[in-house]
Amino acid sequence: MNKLLATLIASFFAVSTAFAASHAGAPMAGASAAKPAAAAEKKEDKAAASTEKKATAKKAAKKSTKKSAKKAEEKKS
Repeated sequence: MNKLLATLIASFFAVSTAFAASHAGAPMAGASAAKPAAAAEKKEDKAAASTEKKATAKKAAKKSTKKSAKKAEEKKS
């Protein structure tokens, strides 16, 4: 019985020591995965905002061109 108990305790300490050694200083999976995901999302938001800004600028340029063309026609008349 003593040999069985000693083997059980020895295996427990061996497993716990190996577990602690393999996880020492390692970041948690959730913490390290969140940073790249957040950075990628921020980058996508920035790209979407830039695209939207360009589209708005193009629309404004078209309106401006149409208005100036109308004014030019009115002046000719």
